[in-house]
Amino acid sequence: MRALSSVSALCAALIFVSIPARAEDPVETTRHIIEDQITAFLKDDAETAYSFAAPGIKAMYPDKGVFFAMVKKSYEPVYHPGNYAFGRSRSIDNGAMIYHEVLISGRDGKDWTAIYQMTRQPDGGYKINGVQIVPNTDSKGI
Repeated sequence: MRALSSVSALCAALIFVSIPARAEDPVETTRHIIEDQITAFLKDDAETAYSFAAPGIKAMYPDKGVFFAMVKKSYEPVYHPGNYAFGRSRSIDNGAMIYHEVLISGRDGKDWTAIYQMTRQPDGGYKINGVQIVPNTDSKGI
């Protein structure tokens, strides 16, 4: 009887081991990266915010201080949003590139739409490859 219990336990363990692990959802993964960068901006943590930038962005802004100054000047709604929420997302080429729409209410009361481009890196991780922000003129407010 003891041998039968051991065999049953071993079979049960093998079933769980043979079930493939669920691959991470790249849309969800990249959404968390964007949230983490926004959190870093809100804390004025240039080093952490810069760590999420793709190599192409780092080539244009090779220093975290220069990068941070550019974001403060040109991307104020992203740098210090009042509130934000994720809108639509789109995955291209089996997750090689992910676009996220982020709806932002600026601290000045203006509404913005930010489109984040996320690119998969050679190590399989994702980085922010660019952000385009446009005023949201369709917002009716609450």
